[in-house]
Formats: sequence, structure tokens, C-alpha cells
Amino acid sequence: MSEKTIMVVDDEAHILHVVSLKLGNADFHLLTAADAEEALEIAATNALDLVITDYQMPGPTGLELARRLHAQVGKRELPIILLTAHGLTLEQVELTRAGIACCLSKPFSPREVLAKVHELLPEPAATTAP
Repeated sequence: MSEKTIMVVDDEAHILHVVSLKLGNADFHLLTAADAEEALEIAATNALDLVITDYQMPGPTGLELARRLHAQVGKRELPIILLTAHGLTLEQVELTRAGIACCLSKPFSPREVLAKVHELLPEPAATTAP
């Protein structure tokens, strides 16, 4: 079982469910939040390996969440995947400043999300005893 913890943040319950189901089946430990404020509370008391967040949510956006997470001690290098509405374009400089590792447009394939997670959280190489 993976020891990697992923937090999924989205105000749409069905998105949380679909992404959580796919990642849970891949043996990741999951935490979920319905908005940025809840996500910040969870992040303050949990070690995270990756965050997947929606861009458009009530309250702070996914970009603001990324900025605030990266300001927390020990979370500066935390990889963040941003989910955006189809057709929403964000400036690359804005994404880079917020520390977004990649951006996926909705609708997305849960398989695509899992592939990005594996890309950002590669499994450590197995070591063999001499």
C-alpha cells in the first residue's frame, strides 16, 4: 500500500467522489475538502504529498489555495494539480507563481488524473541487497 497522502479539494461532490475513488483504488491515502478554507485546516495538521484542487470554488480559488499552502512551513515544494473548467485559460506565469505543477481541464478522465499523479509522485526505485 502506498504511503503517499493526497488531498482532493473541490466543491462538487461528484468530482471529489470520482477522483477519490480512482486514487483510493490505486492505494493512495486520501483526504478531501469542499473548499480552500477547509483544505488549509486539513493541511495544517497533515503531511501531504500532493494536492488536487479545483480552480473555481466558493471563497479562495485554487490558485490562492496553492499560494497559501506553499507559504506553510514544509509545503513549499508540494506538487499541486489544478482542475479548471473547460475553456478557462490561465496565464502560465500565474500558474508558475502559484506553484501549480500541472493543469487539467474539466471534463477530465480519472485515468488522466491518476497518470499525472504517478508522474508527479514516482515510486522510489527498488533497492536490492548486495
